[in-house]
This record gives sequence, structure tokens and C-alpha cells, in this order.
Amino acid sequence: MIKTASGKMYINGAVVDSKQTVNVYNPAATKEVVGEIALGSSADVDRAVEAAECAWSHWRSTPPEERAKKLEQMAAHIEEHQDELIKLLVRENGKLFSQAKRDVLGGANVLRYYSTLAHELNDRVIDNEQGRMILARQPMGVVSIIVPWNSPVLLGSLMLAPALLAGNTVLIKPSNYCPLTVGKVLNDLAEMLPAGVLNVLLGSGSTVGEAMVKHPKVRKISFTGSTEVGASVLRNAADTIKNVTMELGGNDAALVLKDADVNQKLVDELIKGVFTNSGQICYNVKRIYVHRDNYDAFVKAFIQSADRIRVGFGLDERATMGPVNNKAQYESIMNLIKQLEETDAVVHQVGDFVEGTNPSDGYFILPRIVTNVTQEDPIVQQEQFGPIVPIIPYDTEEEGIALVNDTEFGLGNSVWTTDVERGFEVARNLQSGSVFVNIHRGGASAVNMPFGGFKQSGIGRGHGVEALLALTELQALIHRVDL
Repeated sequence: MIKTASGKMYINGAVVDSKQTVNVYNPAATKEVVGEIALGSSADVDRAVEAAECAWSHWRSTPPEERAKKLEQMAAHIEEHQDELIKLLVRENGKLFSQAKRDVLGGANVLRYYSTLAHELNDRVIDNEQGRMILARQPMGVVSIIVPWNSPVLLGSLMLAPALLAGNTVLIKPSNYCPLTVGKVLNDLAEMLPAGVLNVLLGSGSTVGEAMVKHPKVRKISFTGSTEVGASVLRNAADTIKNVTMELGGNDAALVLKDADVNQKLVDELIKGVFTNSGQICYNVKRIYVHRDNYDAFVKAFIQSADRIRVGFGLDERATMGPVNNKAQYESIMNLIKQLEETDAVVHQVGDFVEGTNPSDGYFILPRIVTNVTQEDPIVQQEQFGPIVPIIPYDTEEEGIALVNDTEFGLGNSVWTTDVERGFEVARNLQSGSVFVNIHRGGASAVNMPFGGFKQSGIGRGHGVEALLALTELQALIHRVDL
């Protein structure tokens, strides 16, 4: 019998339980309880904030190089325990073993990367005829971090590592949809730090998450999630004028130019860009625009390749795609498919289930490729966040660019061409925080590359040095001699 996991909170250097708990189920076998987590309260948030504020004076005065060593130790700890973490993540998230491995080890890679950036916090001294100015990077204080469910270890690390290196103390809350693996990681990491530096909270967004955002002693919020929840975070942060960084929804487009060579390599890259993690990645390809000259050939090749996808349990080596993570996401996608089937859209169901898989046991969805839709249709305008993608023809490059930009989202886009320099020229016209050329999938934006969105896809930038600086306040120390 597989052992169930138990998720606890960690506040001020101690494990904290709760009388209220909620079960976490396997999305590939929805009757299977993977574990349970404690449900925190606003009072737990208050205690965590007080602990973090008390710990801040010591942590901020700890040399950045010492803070960096802690991040390196954290990375090594994750790597040492990767086997149990990966298997647990598959069971609670639904993703394939290989994708869970990239999530877990990606978190370790992020921590190790930020452990090399302590020098970025050094003062910058400017001496000139005016006198002397020192530009110093000061930590902000208490930071609230809210982690999404789709890649919790990797995305949690991307927000946590720069916050700690910068000298901030942290409250962090995983999603209830996938809290166990990242919760275990975070509790282990918190034990490696002075009490109060890292506090792990569990519970609902409407109770614990809202309290983390509203608390007047929280100075910074890092949030990754939907645009709708992001808008709520902004409203709740407004009264106390908090600094906010948010990576929100995306409706990423792939623009296949007329000169693109529609070969197997291009098609397979876009298959990965659409269907990795069952389409549940913020910057997965959500729309594909293909020049009309290549449209029929592309659609045929794309359908043929996608038809090789096998949907099943993430620990089954035969599976090339797992279930979606939760009931709400499953119902959203199935409702979208039902609506499409009632229109003139052509919905191509592709792939098959791994032999022995009972689709009704979990949130399994076969991939869908949609043609004969217009720019105004919901499948084009909304973020589906699942294994379904529309393919749309265009006639001129100008039209293709306009169609890509015709959205309130602007997280990522891609250009596909045989001329990379031309690809960069076209990329400058696309309204998104990242534009990739001849690639568009998980891993395309590495940890050292700034990442974030235009328009309603977010505020600020994560990844890279930019994320570290965004978790500091720039302070000017000035001595004038010319007055």
C-alpha cells in the first residue's frame, strides 16, 4: 500500500498543525487519497508575519554571501531527496515522471543559480564633481509568495530564491491543488534557516492567501496564477501600497511565417509547446497561426504527430501525456469542447489512452486540435490551459502580427521561420514579454532570462538578475560638495 503524505505548516521554526484538514487526491485516480494538508487561518498568517518581521533584522544583516551558501545547501538537499519528491509530485499533480523530474530538479537549479548572484547586491559608488553617491540595494522586509499548482517546485523556487538572497523574510503558500511535494520541500528548507526567515502556510486563497496579501506589515507580494486572481491581489494590496510582482495568464501564439519549413522538427517542437504537462503551462502555445500557403500541410502534419500521444498515469512509461490536474480545470476544458462541437468548428480528437487506462478513473482528456474557427471565438480569445489548440490561417505577415496581438494577454509568443534574423525583426512587433524564435516550450525561458508579461499577463519580471533586483529597494546615499 502506498503511504499517504501529510502537509503541515511551518511557522517561526516549528511545525504547525491544524484541526481542519483537506485531502489531496490523485488526478489519475480521483478516489485515491495522496495525502492531507492542514488548513491554516488568518491567525496563522498573523503569527507568521510577526515571526518574519522579528527575524528580518538578523537576516538582512547576514552577508549576502552567507545567504547564498544557504541557497546552495537547499539545492543539494532537493537533489538528495529527488526520487521521493518526483514520485509524490506525479501522484498529486498528474504530470509525467519526466516532467515532474524537470520540476523538482529545476527548483534545485534555480536555487543554485541565485546562489551565484550575491555580488549583484554590492553597492555602486559614484564619485564626481557633485560629490559622492552610493546606490545601495536594501531588502524590502516581509514578502508574501503565492505558488501555483502546475509546476510548484520550480515556480516556487523562482520566487523564493531571489527573495531570500535579497535579505527578505518570507511567507509562502502553495496551492491546495498541489501542496504536498512543494510543502515538504519548503518545510525542509525552512529548517535550514534561522527561525522566522521562511514560514510555510497552507489553506484557501480566500482565507490564508487574502490575509497574506492584506497584512499591513507585508511589503512585497510575488504571485503566479490566473489574471482573475491577480486582479483580486492588486485590489487587496492597494490599501497599503504594496510592491507587487505578478506573472498572470497567457494566451501565447505561435506565428508560422510563409518561409517556414513545415518539417517534422518544426511540428514536433510545436507538439511539445502545446501539449507538455497536458497544456497546463503558463507559456504553452495556446494558438497557432499559419500562413495560408502552408496551412493545409501544417494541419495534416500536426494532427498526424499529435495522434501518437498516449494519455495515462504519469508513472506509466508508456504515457506521453497525463491527466489535467483538477476537477475545475477538467470541467472547464470539457465545457469548451462541448461548446465548440455545437458550432461550425472542426474538432479533431487525436491520440489514445494507454492500454488499461480507464478514462473515467481520472481527469483524462484526449488532445483536441481545432480548425475552422474565427479570431473572435472563445477558443482563440481565452486561455484554455489544457490539451486543446486552434490552428488559424492568415494571408499576410501584417495580418498575422495583428492576429497575434489581438488579445488582452501578452506573456509569450513565438516566430517560426528559416531566417532567424528575420524572426527577430518580426518578434519586435509582437506584444509579449518574451518572444521565442523557432522554439516555444518549457525550458525555452531559462532561469537567467527575464520573464513576465505585457498587458494583463502580469506586472514586473521574474527570473534572472531582474527578479533579484525587484525584491530590493534602491537607496541613494548622497554627499554633495558642489553646493
